Amino acid sequence: MSELSHIDPDGNPRMVNTWGKPVSQRTATARSIVQLPAGVFDQLKESELHTKKGSVLQTAILAGIMAAKKTGELIPLCHPLALENCTITIDTNENREIVIECTTCITAKTGVEMEALTGASVAALTIYDMCKALSHDIVIRETRLIEKTGGKSDFRRT
Repeated sequence: MSELSHIDPDGNPRMVNTWGKPVSQRTATARSIVQLPAGVFDQLKESELHTKKGSVLQTAILAGIMAAKKTGELIPLCHPLALENCTITIDTNENREIVIECTTCITAKTGVEMEALTGASVAALTIYDMCKALSHDIVIRETRLIEKTGGKSDFRRT
């Protein structure tokens, strides 16, 4: 079993030392799923996902990108990274859920998984915020890493 990378031998928190690590191209994709009550989902589809606050999807995309860029400020031991790309896609699925995917890219010494997870999470929270006037039965069902490339090993959820 691996050791926790953010804990030193004395059990204290630490930032992972990337000094001396090789630079490589790294990507990560994370997904969040938002489950809406049927009436809210139908209402949003009829209004092309607009509310009195504005476009739900466009606002969620902007919020997710902004959050991904600030991950190092939000999560204490994350390295501050200058993302080279961040894209967020939002679709619906056959279960009448909103599916958010955030993909982040960088050429660096450390990965961008946390940035992708943060972007997807904040986009989901933004959808909740913009739709809560319609119902408080909205559920952010899951946020998970789907894929990462670069660094020591690649990962792909099947």
